[in-house]
Amino acid sequence: MEIKRNGSQPSGKGPADYFTGSVRIDPLMKPPDPARVVGACVTFEPGARTAWHTHPLGQTLIVTAGCGRAQRWGGPIEEIRPGDVIWFPPGEKHWHGAAPTTAMTHFAIQEQLDGKTVDWLEHVTDEQYDA
Repeated sequence: MEIKRNGSQPSGKGPADYFTGSVRIDPLMKPPDPARVVGACVTFEPGARTAWHTHPLGQTLIVTAGCGRAQRWGGPIEEIRPGDVIWFPPGEKHWHGAAPTTAMTHFAIQEQLDGKTVDWLEHVTDEQYDA
């Protein structure tokens, strides 16, 4: 058994290459091989969001606070709220983030495939976010 104590893992800033706006990433889990699941608690300030991206084995989001938005390529923007659980299948192009005036926090859980959990793509434009 291994316990990661609250506060024992430093928070990080969401890199500008992959995020728009202010984003804090708090690592939750990354167990050693052969386990593949990794997870983080991600907080988006109002208007902040990910770039478009995909996951080789899919991704689950569990919204814990605030109000946010999520969209898959070609689909409508969906409002997401605490208690919502969102599943993006493997390879599905999507983005997620906060609402324009409200922060949002979610747990992001995905599995590694050959050590990789995400493929980052282009930024979500303001026009796409505001659509």
